[in-house]
Amino acid sequence: MKREAYFDNAKWILMFLVVFGHVIQPFTDQHPLYNVLYKWIYTFHMPAFIIVSGYFAQAKMNKTYALKLAKKLLLPYLSFQAIYTIYYALIGKSGWWKPPFEPQWALWFLVSLFCWHIMLYWYRRLPKHMAIFISIQIGVLVGYMSGIDHSFSLSRTFVFFPFFLIGHWIGTDEMNWLRETRTRVLALGVMLSVALAILFAPSFDTSWFFGSKSYTVLRMPEWGGFIRLACYAVSISMAFSVLAWIPTKTYSWTKYGAYTLYVYLLHGFVIQLIREHDLIHVYSPYDVIYLVTFSFIIMGLFVSKPAVTLMTPILQWKSFGWKVKKYPVKEVGSGSTH
Repeated sequence: MKREAYFDNAKWILMFLVVFGHVIQPFTDQHPLYNVLYKWIYTFHMPAFIIVSGYFAQAKMNKTYALKLAKKLLLPYLSFQAIYTIYYALIGKSGWWKPPFEPQWALWFLVSLFCWHIMLYWYRRLPKHMAIFISIQIGVLVGYMSGIDHSFSLSRTFVFFPFFLIGHWIGTDEMNWLRETRTRVLALGVMLSVALAILFAPSFDTSWFFGSKSYTVLRMPEWGGFIRLACYAVSISMAFSVLAWIPTKTYSWTKYGAYTLYVYLLHGFVIQLIREHDLIHVYSPYDVIYLVTFSFIIMGLFVSKPAVTLMTPILQWKSFGWKVKKYPVKEVGSGSTH
């Protein structure tokens, strides 16, 4: 089994959950099924995606590498920041104007991903467990600082960085452990337990898993740090539980995992239009089948050859053919990629 297939499968499945989560969000108060699904997805989908991103990150720091990262992440960010701002104004979305340093909707990921790559160089110099411990402590502490919020995606950058760091230090041994039968059984128990807890436990604000708000905003100015620690525990457990069940075989849809950034950046045009004009309605829990199908249609649209060909100049600032890139091979026991 090629390792590339596993990670492309992971990215495609996780991206579906991102899109599906955004599709069902307006209906979470209409039926318990949508509420449970939405909260369950948000406990892990971005942490798992960030872990996968961190796995292939390189701990470099030089002018050439920094400029390459800026071209790959910051230039597309600025492009889409402008495009989304204009689009939101055209569809009549309230609060459509945001300055360049305050990311529109999902664009925070590009800014944070750039910062994570830069931060990795310095954290890579520390012992592994110490670095992860420090990153978690900082992620907890920033919640007490009301000045660190959506601006420059600072809050999410610090809150989600531990997942990027954990992903970077995953080696072959850890990947093999994830695929063991006993690990998958345990993972199934974790995923089921979290779903049952969401269903039967007292309701909680999903914003705790967004990583973008201070504890004061979340109305827990004193005890917020302990809640964030609990969120870290849940998210890490759930992320690895889901990753344990990612298939390793190559399927007809595996190749699309190379184009998840296209889906991530473009599906907002559809989602925001639907939300702004209330274009989708659900009437029963069985409508979830319709919403799943609609989510796949959105994804298929934005990984189609015409869409990739059209959007590549904006995303990568160069001419680009529709072909799957190979992943770098990670050495056994190594925390770096080559």
